[in-house]
This record gives sequence, C-alpha cells and structure tokens, in this order.
Amino acid sequence: MNSKLPIPPKRAIIYQDQLLYVCLASYPITKGHVVVVWKKDVSDLRKLAERDYDYLMDTVDAARDAMMKALKVSKVYLIYMDEARHVHWHLVPRYNEKGFDIFSHKPKKTSDFSLAAKIKKRLVFK
Repeated sequence: MNSKLPIPPKRAIIYQDQLLYVCLASYPITKGHVVVVWKKDVSDLRKLAERDYDYLMDTVDAARDAMMKALKVSKVYLIYMDEARHVHWHLVPRYNEKGFDIFSHKPKKTSDFSLAAKIKKRLVFK
C-alpha cells in the first residue's frame, strides 16, 4: 500500500483487498460517509488501466448500494476530487437535505465506526 495514505482504523474498514479499501471516513460530512481508496499511488482516474477503473467503479457501486440499504437513504452522492492527487471516491449519504446543502456541514473527526459492520453486511458484488 502507498505509504502516503493514512491507515484507517480496522473498525472503520468495510471491505478491502489487494487493490483498494472501503471504509467509513475519519472526518465525515454526514453519518455514514464512506471512502473508497485505490491502494497504489495513482494520481488521477485517467491513469488507471481500464480493468482497474472498471473494478474500482464496480466497488463504488456495490458500496453505494450497501449504504442505501443499511442507512435507509434513497440517495448517495459520489464525489471524486483529485486535490489529494490520489484516486479515491467519497460516498456521502443524503438524508433530508438536497443539493449542495449537505456540503455546508463541517467535517469533524470521529471515532464512532459502528456503521461499518452494518454496511458490510449489505455489501454484495455483482
């Protein structure tokens, strides 16, 4: 794994393999905010091989579907920003807010990763 990446707490991990990991965010925007992180040092989505991109996006889709069921939400925002210069997605559940309102929340460090197991139970790969 890339030594520059912060290592998430084990209890935050929802899924991981040799290529990526899925975990609850340490600084969530909302309850249940998930991050899908590519382990290798890749600075932009366009630099992934097609099969790696497809695998990453299949994992993002599976994580989103699991979140929707576990958190009982009808919408999960998928956010890709490359300012960190490392391939990763933020999956932010929308509860009773719409549009950009959700981004007015100030992320706060959390140590409550209890939702990881609940989301993990719902995770299904197609």
